[in-house]
Amino acid sequence: MEYKTIGKIKIPILGLGTWGMGGKAEKDLSQKSYSIKAVRKAIDLGITHIDTSEFYAEGFTEELIGEAITPYKRINLFLTSKVWTNHLTYAGVIEALKSTLKRLKTDYLDLYLIHRPSVDMDLKGTMEALEYLNEKGMIRAIGLSNFTVKQILEAEKYMKKSKISAVQDEYNLLKRQQEILEFCKQRKIVFIAYRPLMKGDIGQEIPILNKLAGKYGKTNVQITLNWLVSKEQIVAIPKAIKVEHLKEIVESIGWKMSDEDYESLDNLNLEQK
Repeated sequence: MEYKTIGKIKIPILGLGTWGMGGKAEKDLSQKSYSIKAVRKAIDLGITHIDTSEFYAEGFTEELIGEAITPYKRINLFLTSKVWTNHLTYAGVIEALKSTLKRLKTDYLDLYLIHRPSVDMDLKGTMEALEYLNEKGMIRAIGLSNFTVKQILEAEKYMKKSKISAVQDEYNLLKRQQEILEFCKQRKIVFIAYRPLMKGDIGQEIPILNKLAGKYGKTNVQITLNWLVSKEQIVAIPKAIKVEHLKEIVESIGWKMSDEDYESLDNLNLEQK
């Protein structure tokens, strides 16, 4: 696995998205065993960065991950979770993290993010709580998800000793949060791309993608992920649960395309596609 710098620590450039494991907005026990096996297979293949949220399946996804990672040394994993909108107060964040850590069976997170802003959140109290948790060593880095640049700047105003180390947002070939990415590059903030494969819709409709897949002997998924993580600030967290898809994801790194081919994807005419 390759790494990028997030604050004072390293983050694997590929992670495992876990939305849908154990249910979506509600808990679903039907695929518990299958999901645990998928997380373990991902780790065995080198995907040690696991991204989740207390919102996923009402916390059940965190429980699944907590059980899945039991056989592994915690120091070899990079665990990310997110606090949901109903806990965005000083006390709410602290209690939410304690519950997340209990479900994940760990005493710290590598990265903790606000899942998304809400109109009635106490941003000042929330950021102060995140900074407190960072100082206590309960979280190693602080991040924001689904925030605008204006909201990121506002959040930063309430931080005295820490900094925003990561921003998470949707980013893929056909949907690019360019303003936020440029902001992250300027501030040396890691940008974590979710839905990097457009919910699995990387199909046959992009000619240049098909062309490059043939040229390099790779799949469309591998070309797309390689292009994403080739960017200085980007880390990607594709969702996968089948073994063949996990292997496909792992094999998207460890090789390079030519500068011209990366640029051809950068310059893809989105309006036409």
